[in-house]
Amino acid sequence: MACHADIELIREADSEMMKQIMVMGPTMGDPAGCVVCHNGDPTEREDKDKAHGGDNFYADPGSPWINENTCGKCHQDQVRVQWQSLMMTEAGKIQGVCWAFGSLTGYNHKWANYAVENPSDPKSRLGNDQYRAYMERLTEIEPDVFVSKHEALPDALTKDELDQLHDDPTKAAFTYIRQECQRCHHAVKGRQARGDFRGMGCSSCHAPYSNEGFYEGADASVPKDETGHMLVHSLQGTREAKVTVHDKTYSGIPVETCTTCHDRGKRIGVSFQGLMESPYVSPFAADGGNQPALHTKHYIAMEQDVHYQLGMTCQDCHTSTGIHGDGFLAAANLAAVAIECSDCHGTPDVYPWDLPLGFMDEFEMEPAKGSPRGTTKIGLPHVSQGTAYDPKDGFLITARGNPYENVVRDGNEIIVHTAAGKDIRMKPLKTLIEEGEVSQRGVVSMKGVTKHLDRMECYTCHASWTPQCYGCHVKIDYSQKDKCPECQDSKENFDWVAAGRKHMEPEHAADRGESDYDTIIPGKISEQRSYLRWEEPMLGVNGEGRVTPLAPGCQPSVTIIGQDGKPILLNHIFKTEAGVEGGGDEGQLAIDMSPVQPHTTTTEARTCESCHASAKALGLGIGSTRPWNEQHTVDLETIDGEILPKRTQPQMEAIENLDHDWSQIVDKEGNQLATVGHHFKLSRSFNKEEIEHISREGTCIACHQSIPEESLAVSFLHHVAQYTGQLPKTSRQHDSLVNKILLSSAWAQVGGAFVLGMLTIGVFGRYGRRLRKK
Repeated sequence: MACHADIELIREADSEMMKQIMVMGPTMGDPAGCVVCHNGDPTEREDKDKAHGGDNFYADPGSPWINENTCGKCHQDQVRVQWQSLMMTEAGKIQGVCWAFGSLTGYNHKWANYAVENPSDPKSRLGNDQYRAYMERLTEIEPDVFVSKHEALPDALTKDELDQLHDDPTKAAFTYIRQECQRCHHAVKGRQARGDFRGMGCSSCHAPYSNEGFYEGADASVPKDETGHMLVHSLQGTREAKVTVHDKTYSGIPVETCTTCHDRGKRIGVSFQGLMESPYVSPFAADGGNQPALHTKHYIAMEQDVHYQLGMTCQDCHTSTGIHGDGFLAAANLAAVAIECSDCHGTPDVYPWDLPLGFMDEFEMEPAKGSPRGTTKIGLPHVSQGTAYDPKDGFLITARGNPYENVVRDGNEIIVHTAAGKDIRMKPLKTLIEEGEVSQRGVVSMKGVTKHLDRMECYTCHASWTPQCYGCHVKIDYSQKDKCPECQDSKENFDWVAAGRKHMEPEHAADRGESDYDTIIPGKISEQRSYLRWEEPMLGVNGEGRVTPLAPGCQPSVTIIGQDGKPILLNHIFKTEAGVEGGGDEGQLAIDMSPVQPHTTTTEARTCESCHASAKALGLGIGSTRPWNEQHTVDLETIDGEILPKRTQPQMEAIENLDHDWSQIVDKEGNQLATVGHHFKLSRSFNKEEIEHISREGTCIACHQSIPEESLAVSFLHHVAQYTGQLPKTSRQHDSLVNKILLSSAWAQVGGAFVLGMLTIGVFGRYGRRLRKK
């Protein structure tokens, strides 16, 4: 404290955590308690290096390489399970890139950043017995995702191995994974750029960093003009963990902490905030310069998720076992997420506590059935150090069987206790329907068409937009100046997985980050898109067997430049192994459309027409682009398309194999044209039967082919309506007229059937009487 007299307390003075630190500190020779987390020499007041204890000092106590000595003193379970968590293994991302480079491991999630195995004891899984049994069932259904172990990701090619690319260009995948995809996993501090400042391990989420990365607290010894520091020296987390910045106090983990990593891939973090990335640098900044880059991107302000607008953050929905992990491997997002919309909202006919376990999380093609899941007043031991809420009529239970410990039943209403301090009282969907608070369109969609809730995710309709980056043009440039005379420099970049593994060495375990590491490998990645969209997405089937939005996942067209500066591959789309994803003997195009929960929920759902009258929604594509597998030259030409100049060049080179648009995944016959959600067995595009069932293309023609002249009766009614001013002029009037026609037709047929029945009875009655007389 001789140096850090004005530093903020890591937790509030009267908090239980701070009290424990102040008890432990003196036993370690430090009445201030700093060494409990940071170690070092508390007796040194002059020499900073001695005080910080050399290799014995923990600059970032949350680092997974040393946090068993710091956070783990009190939070043993969370530290124990971190290595099996998806945020550490990144196995889904790795399998995704390997899939795009020719399905190198098939559906199996073989590799992770680090070799790791499941515990041998099934009871080591965090959660209750009901949850453990549920996860055992999922493991049997999807053994390639819920694997027992991961092997360590193979190394990328070294400079001496680059000639291997000519024989096997798929080896470039490991350069791509290590340089571009893995900088966000918890075992490294990651790219220190605007919007990407964070800590390691526990500090990734629990240490507050601003987007600018500056310290703004009161400690005079911490530089104020140097990036890469916590905003203030305090921990964020539960409702009780109060953080004060410039006299403003907050609790919980802000969404912007999560978007430090969740701004790429499915982009659910920035989408939740209402941000869609843009290739443009406008609107210009106050000084006339470009819009500042955030997460190295520029953005358009879009509609924010309704939960975000209500003041909820990511942690208010996502549970501890879903974020920290439960101690067992779950190699893709859908595998790790333990919640469903219906867990809180229920359905139009059933309260959340009356739903069976597994509802909307079936991993089957039929809705879950069984006894009501009920509620519980028993929490999970491993989260007992967090906020303890009054269970009232019981904690709600998630689809997988664990208590939802910040969501409680109060009569027939629900209270969501947010980490930021709000207590949001809400009515289940059943109550809203009964009280007439749901629009007619909503009632028709959910109750009038029961198959919607039996087969669809709620967000299929309620996601207002989805970021869609079609076509990922990846260039991996291995040019080396000693092999390429015209090259000024050798192409190389940072290997994030190797940097993480360097922390395994005892002398680097406590390093604050990786900025000075020499984990440089040959190759330089650049990426471009074909085009961007954000409007309503196409639909398909996810791993749970439910209809879901789809967004471009990994859709690489790969260009590889060899060490001599010449292309080895040019705009190449790899294919999967034979016989998968409807690809036949040649395999399927390894450009994937990914099932996604967009995190752009609104109360106003998408319209019926946006699905039932949309070729894009069915997976048939946006259309209007010319063939991508053709070369396009633009210059002076004849009306027959012959280019006149001799000195010209192609404007767009062909992309081999791509004989349809990036946005098309199926044809009208139900033939799948690209892969869909390569993690799970059930994910796919719609089949022919489903396309024909969903499509209502030509619905207008069904009526208007007879209006106004084709039928005498219709023509008469049309002219009467025209001259009496009753022709519908608005959508509401049109809908009302169609409804009247439907009802009139129905009653006419019922009436006709009744008259026919009466006549039949009369005739047979009369005939019967005649027979009796005879």
